[in-house]
Amino acid sequence: MNGFMQWFKASNKMKRWMFLILVGIVLACYGLAEILVMKEISFQEVGKIVAIFVVGFVAIILGLVFLNKRTLEVLIEATDERMENRKNVNVKSLIFNKTVYDKGPNIVVIGGGTGLNTVLTGLKNYTNNLTAIVTISDYGEEISTSRKELEMLPMGDVKDSIISLASNEEEVEKLLNYQFSKGKLKGLNFSDIYFSAMKEVNGNFEDSVIRSNEVINMIGKVIPVTLDEMNITAELANGYIIKEKSKIPEIVSDKITKINRIFLNPSNCRPAPGVVEAIKNADCIIIGPGSLYTNVIPNLLVNGVTKEIKESMAIKVYVSNIMTEPGQTDNYTVSDHLNAIIEHCGNGVVDYCIYDTGEIIPEFIKKYNLEGQDLVDQDIEKVKGIKFLQRNLSMIKDEKIRHDPNLVAQSIIELICDDLKYQDKQNDPQYLMLNTKLREEKRINKIKKNMEKKAKKEVKGKKTKKDDKKSKSKFSNKYSERIASIREADEKARRKNEKSEKKKRSVKKSSARVKKERTKNPQEIREEMLKKLENSKYNK
Repeated sequence: MNGFMQWFKASNKMKRWMFLILVGIVLACYGLAEILVMKEISFQEVGKIVAIFVVGFVAIILGLVFLNKRTLEVLIEATDERMENRKNVNVKSLIFNKTVYDKGPNIVVIGGGTGLNTVLTGLKNYTNNLTAIVTISDYGEEISTSRKELEMLPMGDVKDSIISLASNEEEVEKLLNYQFSKGKLKGLNFSDIYFSAMKEVNGNFEDSVIRSNEVINMIGKVIPVTLDEMNITAELANGYIIKEKSKIPEIVSDKITKINRIFLNPSNCRPAPGVVEAIKNADCIIIGPGSLYTNVIPNLLVNGVTKEIKESMAIKVYVSNIMTEPGQTDNYTVSDHLNAIIEHCGNGVVDYCIYDTGEIIPEFIKKYNLEGQDLVDQDIEKVKGIKFLQRNLSMIKDEKIRHDPNLVAQSIIELICDDLKYQDKQNDPQYLMLNTKLREEKRINKIKKNMEKKAKKEVKGKKTKKDDKKSKSKFSNKYSERIASIREADEKARRKNEKSEKKKRSVKKSSARVKKERTKNPQEIREEMLKKLENSKYNK
């Protein structure tokens, strides 16, 4: 009974359509009753009765249509166990359908590192049909004790992607990243032990990764792009070849040059089982964000991957980086990132490019500037054949500029919804599910922002006196914290420059003194020594 009464809650928005149907039934019945009881009917009365009956009939039809639509929306909201801020809807006693997410779009995300994991974290709230194709690129690097002991492949990126797709990220992260500190297992990582055991149980490596979906309760699946040895090699503009992936940024910076191209050694890496099938069945393929030359492009260079992407009818989206990366993409713009992909893979790999608005608090950009990084410039007019979408994608996390998982996912899902609209599939369950989720997420985000603004105002009101507020301008009230932070950063930079200048001057003086000593001939040196001796005698 309690579950039945949940249908009549105000938050469910059901009563309005039930009331409309009731009104329609009353009007339709009234029209029929008038016709049945009247003995003589004039033309005017007939028109009035017909009009009442038609209005009632239309009200019934509209009520039923919108009631069914709202029932589906409530079903989605009620069975959504992944929402952090769930609505107060409880209709599970009447309807329960966990397969609603299985009908979501097939989305393939290609990349590696934190960028890939950010996209996965956001998209798992919209569909179960999610596949992460991940780089395995740590060959040739220093092997950890754990990997050496268990003879494991470099599984760092695969492990991180599994954590991102887990229903309970925090607990899975603690478990897979745990390193034993006692006994015979000392120095071993649990993730290496887990993958080693899964390989022995399933007989091969690819099955052990894919079947982790059931063991760890993942949403979607993770597939390594290749199981062959994959050494990422860089050729610089001056012809210098770098064979170790980890040394690419350092050598590029030292030699003051840029990367000309990236290639795999050996070049005949085969895609792992399931990679080609995932791309073929995809409704949407996401490339990036992430390290352009070490996480994004290498996946596309594996034999057959680029060919399948080009032939796919899926929506192909590149999510651009927000900041440049030292030693890889120094001074790169949005078009430079895209041109690098086109130069390595050709046209047809990207249909859409989603890039950030660049509206980031200045003091955080200054911190990145000191480390040799800057905002990726938005010169979109230099690339043809690609549609560009500017969206707010950034957030500040742990004093660092990052892609917001929810905002990135919303941008991608909006694009998929627009494509479904173009195909005239507004009544498709997939479209209804995605559209409802989008509206709900936007509503929740709006509430969160309003709450944050109120909290900031309350804190500011306690700290600041009313008299001070009156004396300050609106601009200074709004940006006082930013201005103070920028001034502090400028002061630190000024002090640092002063110290470096002092060091330079002292070095110059000492070098000049040494130089002067060296340029003196023996006769001058002898005369100076005699003068010193005479002065010392005179003083005595």
